[in-house]
Amino acid sequence: MNPICITLSSAAIAIALWLAWLTGKPVNRPLLDRKSEQALTAMLPPDSEEGNATATYTGFAPMLDDLLADINAAQHHVHIQFFKFETDCIAQRIGDALATKAAQGVEVRLLYDDIVNKSHKWYYRTLSKQGVQVQGFAPVHIPFLRKQDNYRNHRKVVVIDGRTGYLGGMNIAERYLYGLDWGPWRDTQMRIKGPAVAQMQHAFLSDWCHATGQLLDRPAYFPKPVTVGNSRIQILTSGPIGNGPAIMHRTVQMLDQSQEYIYLESPYFIPTPEVMQALCRAAQRGVDVRLLLPARSDRGVLVLPASMSYVAQALDAGARIGLYRSGFLHAKTIVADDLTATVGSTNIDPRSYLLDHEIGAFVTDRNFALEIKHQFLADEEQSEYIDKTAWAHRPLRRKALERFARLFSSQL
Repeated sequence: MNPICITLSSAAIAIALWLAWLTGKPVNRPLLDRKSEQALTAMLPPDSEEGNATATYTGFAPMLDDLLADINAAQHHVHIQFFKFETDCIAQRIGDALATKAAQGVEVRLLYDDIVNKSHKWYYRTLSKQGVQVQGFAPVHIPFLRKQDNYRNHRKVVVIDGRTGYLGGMNIAERYLYGLDWGPWRDTQMRIKGPAVAQMQHAFLSDWCHATGQLLDRPAYFPKPVTVGNSRIQILTSGPIGNGPAIMHRTVQMLDQSQEYIYLESPYFIPTPEVMQALCRAAQRGVDVRLLLPARSDRGVLVLPASMSYVAQALDAGARIGLYRSGFLHAKTIVADDLTATVGSTNIDPRSYLLDHEIGAFVTDRNFALEIKHQFLADEEQSEYIDKTAWAHRPLRRKALERFARLFSSQL
């Protein structure tokens, strides 16, 4: 055999074995030890899912204004966690607000994912000197050389005084406000008031305890719940340790239980077999299944082709897939039958479902569902649906690139 062929074959085998090892299941252990988990769970009120009020943001500016107002009004604590907390003008505004509250005696805790914020450590050191308690989640010393470094914390959670919470797809970065060079950034975030905030507090304090060893199970972090609305909200977390793929299972359940329609938005579409099968089952039994994806990716050259490699199967089952062309679609929402909807940090890909720590709010409320539905329909106006016949006759080079990209889809 040609020496070059041998070298290339050996390299391909080595890469395949490394990817298989890297994406293998982590050690099955809880996020917290049993005693700590029981202590935090005991603080949850018995009816933490009922009686909530929500607000939805599809633009970063109004969300930022409300977030800063809520931080400025904090009396006891501010807990803030983002996957990316980039050190630009947005982070400076939030950092100044956090430092001001810390100087006033308010407990301020900031949790960030260590690996994607390596270059921003000076920012966190500055906040720490100003009284903010700062912690990186799962510190990494040599990125990607250890298997556990693949399991990152992708959650976006804010809890203020145990009564107001934020979650969704938005990180802290200027592009969420000003967009990219080639278009605006379209995302979805939500604000929750009511008993369900205790579930968000549980999620944050679990991550904080895992990262720092500090268990915060005092009643001050879980004030007596007050009914403020009609939304029933279940906060689900998932991850490679802890609750496992709970959000993926709930997504499958929404697909299987949908009767009339289910509309999904995601920046990436690399579905696990469970999600793909459920999506196809729904379409095949006559449910109106629609999925919006960005027409252009923000992440590497292989992500979009890998996503496109799954399109034909979904189209064959009867689903409709649209490509959003008015900027970059980063929203992670699902709405079904004018009854239920979800907003969270989870993408439709193996990294979100199986490898990273995620969070989502699953809301049972007609008004909220209609709000998410109407935003989907507005995004649909900025999208172009893929024609099944034309898709089947796309150029061979595109099909080849998609098949190649799919080989790496578990790591994209």
